[in-house]
Amino acid sequence: MQICYLMAFPDLASDDPEPAERIKGLKDAPYFEPVDVDVRMLGQQSTHVEGVTTTVIRQRFDARVQVLECRFELPDALSQNAIQHRKNIERGLCQLFIPETYRANGLFEEYVILLVSESVSAPDEYIQTNAQNLARFIRSHRESFDQTEIDEILSSRVRYSREDLTLVDWEGAVIITPSGDFQSDIELLKIGNYQLLRYRMLDQAIEANLRRINTDFKAKTKGALRPGPTRSSMRRIINLRLELMLDFEHTSQSLLMIGDWYTAKLYDAIQQELYLPDWKQIVAEKLDNLEAIAETIQENFSLSWAGLMENVQLAGWIILLIGYFVLFYLDWMAAH
Repeated sequence: MQICYLMAFPDLASDDPEPAERIKGLKDAPYFEPVDVDVRMLGQQSTHVEGVTTTVIRQRFDARVQVLECRFELPDALSQNAIQHRKNIERGLCQLFIPETYRANGLFEEYVILLVSESVSAPDEYIQTNAQNLARFIRSHRESFDQTEIDEILSSRVRYSREDLTLVDWEGAVIITPSGDFQSDIELLKIGNYQLLRYRMLDQAIEANLRRINTDFKAKTKGALRPGPTRSSMRRIINLRLELMLDFEHTSQSLLMIGDWYTAKLYDAIQQELYLPDWKQIVAEKLDNLEAIAETIQENFSLSWAGLMENVQLAGWIILLIGYFVLFYLDWMAAH
């Protein structure tokens, strides 16, 4: 059996020299087009981890996220010893390719896929027969599961034909196809994990900027001449909100499903299992909060400016009144 281990982590590139490429190999979907997903090939290499040769394909999505597809073979991949060996290989690959910063803060995604190419006349029976082992393979941090947990892990299935089946869970997947055509499903799983990481990156960026706004305005001491936010502060907040909103819209609408029923159905299952709709809602709500804060600051800026003008006007009247008193006093002195 083959194992496909996916990793994704932030990798910003202002200028990518590699040409963009289309996502290829999707089943019966000649008109499928991943709109606004810019994929760049970064290279392919072989590496040895824990005594196993692994082929690694590196790509960059939208000049923001690097996605790695790592393939290796393990005999008897569903046994307990093989699962532990696989975990050691995955840990080694993480240390090799994911920067230490992201390993420390957890801002990366990993996903494991079991590729079954042997002829299975009834894939559902195969899954049922190997249910406990498959559940342990997908959720490798646990050794045993009760029947309810197994049913939950193995419930999301999409069939392309009688002998082809893909099982999707939020931690891993199983692709069964005698023809060995795994790549189409792997590409969709890559995109799903990429979008999940993009939502996480957006969520983190919004949180960081909300903290920054809070710190900036708490640190400002309100004086008579600068009673509140400055124009530069307002401009920075507005630009930040627009940038995050555009990033959010790009992430939310980056994939337009034009193609066969199977591709659309599988991607829908991937979205549900990775909780992409929930992440989209969470980020949208935080963007709404940021917008409300920006509007409040704008109102405060307007009120502060109006208050400043009132103070200037009052100071002008006071100076004028003092001038009248001085002139009156000088006239009085001249008269006496």
